[in-house]
Amino acid sequence: MSYINGKKFIVDIFGESHSGAIGVVINGIPPGVPVDIGDINAFLARRRPNGGVHSTTRRESDTAEMLSGCLNGVATGAPLAVIIRNADVRSADYENIKRAFRPSHSDYAAYVKYGGYNDYRGGGQFSGRLTAPLCIAGSIALKLLKERGIKVTAYISSVGQVKAKSYADYADIEKLLTEQKIEEIKSSLYPLLDKSAEEAIIEEIASAAREGDSVGGVIECAVTGLLPGIGEPLYDSLEGLIAKTVFAVPSVKGVEFGDGFGITSKRGSEANDPMYYDGERVRTYKNSNGGITGGISNGMPLTFRAAFKPVSSISKEQDTVDADKKKNVKIIIDGRHDACILPRAVPVVEAAAACVLLDLIL
Repeated sequence: MSYINGKKFIVDIFGESHSGAIGVVINGIPPGVPVDIGDINAFLARRRPNGGVHSTTRRESDTAEMLSGCLNGVATGAPLAVIIRNADVRSADYENIKRAFRPSHSDYAAYVKYGGYNDYRGGGQFSGRLTAPLCIAGSIALKLLKERGIKVTAYISSVGQVKAKSYADYADIEKLLTEQKIEEIKSSLYPLLDKSAEEAIIEEIASAAREGDSVGGVIECAVTGLLPGIGEPLYDSLEGLIAKTVFAVPSVKGVEFGDGFGITSKRGSEANDPMYYDGERVRTYKNSNGGITGGISNGMPLTFRAAFKPVSSISKEQDTVDADKKKNVKIIIDGRHDACILPRAVPVVEAAAACVLLDLIL
């Protein structure tokens, strides 16, 4: 089992949805770096259930507690250990799925892999709760990147059938993402590049929720201020490391960079990014490759998309199997679940990208 990621900025996540606590141990924070628990909790608040039409009614405070590695608000150079206690748990809600597996959830695969000893309550180690420790590490990484002039901004580009503005709609995403714009996006309940699609997105989610269903979508991320030369060829490519970490986020089913699969329908003359010198550095007139070539950053904004499937825990009746009875059965999922995970997953995508980038830079 691997819950550890990184070589210099090492993130080790632990816990389960209904265990006493979830948490993270971070190795590699340079001694003397300020670590503000208030900043961490403010970042965690962005992924906490917040009463939107998309959101679960589970009400965890997600208040981080530092155990070690920080003295008087400053990193000591020892591993930083931080936990979040699980409080608002209703384990009884999951008794009906102990052996009757939720379609498209991890239940069956986990049952087979761990011989039936897996913690099924709330999804156990497969729960979206485990993205909170990732956000703890990500909040620290984002701060250290910002000090180096690097900004990581994620937002929703589609929910179900509703399309919102994408980085592909702007000739220069770097100019759009001013400090004010970034703050506007990050403080929004539904983070978007442009608010014109917000009402349609809310209705798309509400419609699914009314039917006892769920809806997926796409989160995009743009990294600005990244210098060229970050990343390695082959197995430690910048794309590969980001994709690996983003795929650790539950419900992610696809990651693409720049134009992604869309680039395959273009000819080379359309897909290539012509280069020029702006008097200070090399740039490209467009950014079809998402700021990465040869697995290495090229100085243009790093752009990627993450595709999220609809949440699999829905209250509609579905077909499944009962492992104990070895028979086909019907299941209706009880409990508290998101109708759409995307608004809460936006900071998680930022955290995943930030941890990878800081690890490579260090």
